[in-house]
Amino acid sequence: MNYHVWLILPQGWLSKMPTFSYKAVRHDGKGITGSQDALNIYDLESKLEQTGTVLISAKEKTAGIFARRKKITRRDVIDFYIFMEQMFVAGIPVIESLEDFRDSLDPGQFKSLINSLIGQIESGKKLSEAMAEYHKVFSPLMVELVRVGETSGELASIFGELKKTLMWQDELIAKSKKVMMYPAFVGLVVFGVLCFMMIYLVPQMVGFITEMGGELPFHTMALIAVSEFFVDYWYTLLILPLFLGGMTNVLIKKSDKARLLFDKYKLKLPWLGPILKKIILTRFSTNFALMYSSGIGVLQGLKISEGVVDNLFIAEEVEFIHTQVTEGMGISDAFARTDLFPPLVMRMMRVGEQTGGLDKSLVNVSYFFNRDVEDSIEKLQGMIEPAMTVVLGILLGWVMLSVLGPIYDLIGGIDF
Repeated sequence: MNYHVWLILPQGWLSKMPTFSYKAVRHDGKGITGSQDALNIYDLESKLEQTGTVLISAKEKTAGIFARRKKITRRDVIDFYIFMEQMFVAGIPVIESLEDFRDSLDPGQFKSLINSLIGQIESGKKLSEAMAEYHKVFSPLMVELVRVGETSGELASIFGELKKTLMWQDELIAKSKKVMMYPAFVGLVVFGVLCFMMIYLVPQMVGFITEMGGELPFHTMALIAVSEFFVDYWYTLLILPLFLGGMTNVLIKKSDKARLLFDKYKLKLPWLGPILKKIILTRFSTNFALMYSSGIGVLQGLKISEGVVDNLFIAEEVEFIHTQVTEGMGISDAFARTDLFPPLVMRMMRVGEQTGGLDKSLVNVSYFFNRDVEDSIEKLQGMIEPAMTVVLGILLGWVMLSVLGPIYDLIGGIDF
């Protein structure tokens, strides 16, 4: 599954700038061609001069009225790490690697980003410093690992680990979507069947029942009332969920307190909540293990992890762990105070801390959660199908009992 990542530059220009195709000469006399986003021709010339390149000619690229710039996806970032790993293994310098990767891209936001990375590195910045400017594409975890790789000279292995981690996250996101989408689809089907019965089927049957006269039982009167509500206020049933969903989304974005409550209580939803929690903890333990094994300290790793979990409630728990470790508490003891992890996981972490193999223990924790998530998803799917059958059976039974009951009562009251 691809999640689109919108590129937001610090200056806020890139998505609005025109793109120029240009011919230029580098400082070593080599002629080059390329494309670059710039405000105008003078801005383009200035940008090229900062990289030691002299502009010869340039032309603004035009796009059709319906053309759209290609957005940056997770797959793009994965391809970037795969390519850079291969280049560093082959011993190719970073600028040449970036230029080769840029030339393989179609025009779009990611190509403009790579152009910008090249320009910043040529002006004296390190790759990690250039990547840090685009935090919507390169997370603090990625930037910090690249910085560690630059210091240790192991950038190739760092890019390889980032590639594997992102590919694993793709699978995890697919699982998350599967957890959310399948129940939502089933609920939509049940709601559609309910609307059909209450708006179309039941009114036709009710008309026949009321014409027969006689006293109607309570369940029939309840069915008639529900059907009339659906018929009279069907637009409310369609608009209200969308309105409430939109208001909730706005409130979560505007208020940290609202987001904290939302993130906390969605982890307590029946069946879904525990699975979502395991998915978040799997992501946290995997990323924390990667940072720890790469040489990033525990405190720094915990601080970075706060922005990785994508859940404000768990992020605050991680912040609490960070505070406890800062004050001198052992890592496993600090984790135990949050009640995030089950006893078996805490035992694994405690053994890893005592034996000096905490990174391996964290990898085992990630494997434990990942396997548990897969089992939980299979069980949930196995429960949803019979549950849907039961719900539909109850609805149909209610309708048939409410319709046929008065008819049988009427027939039973006839004196032959």
